[in-house]
Amino acid sequence: MDALPIVYCRGYAGPTSNIDSTVDDPFYGFNEGATHTRVDGDGDPRFYQFEGPLLRLMGEHDYKLLVRGSQAELLADAVDASLDPKTIWVSRFYDVAATTFVPDPTEHENPVERFIDRVKHGIHDHLTADGFDIERAATELYNLITTVIDKTEGHPKVNLVAHSMGGLVARCMMQKICETPDEHGNPRRHATDIVARLFTYATPHGGINFTGGLLNWAMETFGPDGSQIFSPPKMYGYLTKGAKFGDTPPAGLTPPWDPRIIPADIFDTDNVFCLIGTDQQDYGISKDLVGPQSDGLVQIQNAYVKNAHRAFVYKSHSGRYGEVNSEEGYQNLARFLFGTWAVKVELSGMPHRDDLANGVAWQADMRLAIRGLSVLMTEQTAAHYCPIQLNEVRDPSATDSIDTPVPLVGTFLLQKEPPDDLGPTLVAEDGDATTPADAPAPALAATSDQLSRYALSLKVYQVETSRRTGAFDFSDHLEQVGDWNDVLIVDVGRPSPDAPFGVWTGWNTEVAGPIAERAQMPNLLDLPQQANGAVRVGRVPLPQRALTLPIFDGNTELLITISERG
Repeated sequence: MDALPIVYCRGYAGPTSNIDSTVDDPFYGFNEGATHTRVDGDGDPRFYQFEGPLLRLMGEHDYKLLVRGSQAELLADAVDASLDPKTIWVSRFYDVAATTFVPDPTEHENPVERFIDRVKHGIHDHLTADGFDIERAATELYNLITTVIDKTEGHPKVNLVAHSMGGLVARCMMQKICETPDEHGNPRRHATDIVARLFTYATPHGGINFTGGLLNWAMETFGPDGSQIFSPPKMYGYLTKGAKFGDTPPAGLTPPWDPRIIPADIFDTDNVFCLIGTDQQDYGISKDLVGPQSDGLVQIQNAYVKNAHRAFVYKSHSGRYGEVNSEEGYQNLARFLFGTWAVKVELSGMPHRDDLANGVAWQADMRLAIRGLSVLMTEQTAAHYCPIQLNEVRDPSATDSIDTPVPLVGTFLLQKEPPDDLGPTLVAEDGDATTPADAPAPALAATSDQLSRYALSLKVYQVETSRRTGAFDFSDHLEQVGDWNDVLIVDVGRPSPDAPFGVWTGWNTEVAGPIAERAQMPNLLDLPQQANGAVRVGRVPLPQRALTLPIFDGNTELLITISERG
């Protein structure tokens, strides 16, 4: 896959006093790393050194950071089509709102006047963000991206990476600025002509909601520090062509306007990835105002674009345990930007029936791990307030949501993993596997570097509520005990350098011995080619123990789809 320029767009800084400190950072936070992580994801803290996404991209993928005093001036001086595509650019949209790049207006006043004015300015700068305008920031982002494209060899599109409010700036550019003529009346380039992929960390795609209605009203009405841009009704004005900031969605729209939707004619959501934080405890004071189903600032239900790729990580909105400066964030970012094959897993054959016991909700915890990584790629659990609601997954009319994700889980395969030599089928005409599943497994040392191993953990359990009061009924409850737990181990690659590419699976309960001592899983997955040639679909039956649960039946299975990415 061709490397593309990366443009980073930072998040919300707050009032002018914070903007002034934000602009002191040459790279607006994309260079920040971390030294803390938590044992088992959400346990006690321990030392873990992550150098930050900027350095990791430069080290692992040979990206360059071109500065020379000013990225803007460097671009202006560069000859068209002269720059390497493997470059990283930072949208410095807050610079125009900072007061630190202009002379001190009080420097010629007498001491008393200077003291009074500085106190007044100080109070004002801590309460307002007068110089910031989201549509101006989006226009600056558009100008930066088009300049990068014009100055880069081959004139490629860019990959857009954004944190928090930066994702809204990006969407304002894509959904409104790109659709609006410039100040001279000339049409701008369409979002799909300039952006290849959009990755967002902790972006409030659905706005920010506090647990108290008065706080939501104050944010929408007064917008302290410019925060009115996070009020869901007011997002309509800067995400909609022809609307102006402050406009709210027209009454009577069917379906109602939802800020989490990117219209299909604007941008394909298959090219959008949303990283969702679930660690509320490690953020600031806002965590008590937003509630536990959040990263401390953005509620889980508001942190995604509908029908986009997503991952759930136990990280907070920012700070010591933040999403941008995390190994989890980087691993998802790298696979989304550079992965040549997309893999998604769905529950197929879920019965649509009405005979489940009243008051019983079936839920699932899900985790995805990759061999060699010390972190989880994604995890949805009840402990983090985001389990998968299986009662709703089985409903064919259910729409994409946090409770009913479509698909169940997805990830991307990096360059060493794609099946370049995968034939029309992995099963020979006589029905025997091209690499027999019952053949002696090669020694572990011979396969460790050849096969990529993934582990999908599933825990299914029921939650009962009282028919009389609607409260949880714990009379038959066993804490932390699932009705069915298992791990699907998936090996992807070649068992040996000269072997054909394949995918092998095995449920942990059906594989004897330690997983690490099993060089290759036993079951070769049949992946017949679909009509378009770029998609392959395989089916993995659930273990018999799982099929005895009322939420499943004999036809329920995992559907694994592998798609080639352009």
